[in-house]
Amino acid sequence: MPRPGFPKTVFEFNKWFPDEEACLKFLIQSRWPDGFVCPRCGFNDYYWIPTRKLLQCKQCGYQASVTAGTVMHRSRMPLRVWFQAAYLVTTHTPGMSALQFQRQMGLSSYQTAFTMLHKLRAAMVRGGRDRISGFVEVDETYIGGERPGPTGRGALGKVIVAGAVDIKGKSANRIRLRVIPNVTGETLTDFIKSSVQEGSTIKTDDWRGYSRLKSAGYGHIVSADLIHIHRVFSNLKTWLIGTHHGVSKQHLQAYLNEYTFRFNRRGTPMAAFQTVLGLAKERLGPTYKGLYGVAKGRKTWEHPTNPLTKMLSELLR
Repeated sequence: MPRPGFPKTVFEFNKWFPDEEACLKFLIQSRWPDGFVCPRCGFNDYYWIPTRKLLQCKQCGYQASVTAGTVMHRSRMPLRVWFQAAYLVTTHTPGMSALQFQRQMGLSSYQTAFTMLHKLRAAMVRGGRDRISGFVEVDETYIGGERPGPTGRGALGKVIVAGAVDIKGKSANRIRLRVIPNVTGETLTDFIKSSVQEGSTIKTDDWRGYSRLKSAGYGHIVSADLIHIHRVFSNLKTWLIGTHHGVSKQHLQAYLNEYTFRFNRRGTPMAAFQTVLGLAKERLGPTYKGLYGVAKGRKTWEHPTNPLTKMLSELLR
């Protein structure tokens, strides 16, 4: 098993992970905490192939990659660089811009820093993650827009973000945030169904888009007092401007995912570190081609959790 606790300082991090060998050992212990078991035949002993970072089963010859399913898979970057990057991303409370990340990591290329950051952000999102539940506040907010315009629902030139937060006692517990194309009842109900467990009690304002909640299996309270979700939105906007100096509409969902990740894992740094590296659950690590398509001769970001990217680009162009 990986050692308990989590390095609280850069000095401690360097003691935990002084070299590639220490990073490899941590990966193996994280992937197989009870010892290696061949996924093909169940045998529990292996040969180590250092040149390819593979464990080969001594019985059937099956080769298991240490980095498969992580952001490090097929990367030429040393493991320790990825570990340091994950540590920076998970411990730097406000987050950091690609330029700050480039400087902190000592990377020569801004593009390398940008790509690494977005790979780490993509790893923050777990497909099929559990829905929040209990007593939940839901609302929408508007972000961006280069020109001043009306506020409230229907604000021009802005991106709509739906948010939900479950309340434990008197405090916000976990959040969900998503870019949405409009505030119709169908769109808002779809967001709530994918984010909140049925049977939960949802508090919203009196917008007619929330009128379907009872028929969808939720308790529904109408109130103008939505202090927790409004605080989430306020802090989100401050974070987007203060840390990232604003973000493009195209990249917004990736940043919402990062903010959600930081908020929900604020008390579990080791879990956050392992999740960002791709160690929390078996998953396919994002590749460069998976993150960047080519459109009209230029690289275009399309975050895997934001199917609305192309539509939003057309609507808000």
